[in-house]
Amino acid sequence: MGFDIPEPFCWDESFQVFYATIDEQHKGLFRGIFEVAAHPGDAHKLTHLIDVVKAHFKTEEEMMHHAKFDGYAEHKKIHDDFVTKLKGLATPVGNDSVHFAKDWLVNHIKGIDFKYKGKLQ
Repeated sequence: MGFDIPEPFCWDESFQVFYATIDEQHKGLFRGIFEVAAHPGDAHKLTHLIDVVKAHFKTEEEMMHHAKFDGYAEHKKIHDDFVTKLKGLATPVGNDSVHFAKDWLVNHIKGIDFKYKGKLQ
């Protein structure tokens, strides 16, 4: 999509949005995708990833809504589309789907989430 996928696939300070809760949740998203990549046949890992993604999106959307962030509706739609994509996956998760999730997360944080830096509470 645009930004390079880090290898090994893990969060680093280049992904920091400077909201402690969101940064911690982003770290969890990296771990979740990493675990699915390492164990593509483990349905529990996939379910866990979907759960942490949904929980993170809920937190982030609540913060954006509370701050009356201008891009809220568009951002929420992007989240909803990603959750739909993840829910459509089945184990074993293919390499193309893992690559998509990695690429999506990296580019979403750096290309979309960075737009709210300094604008939330």
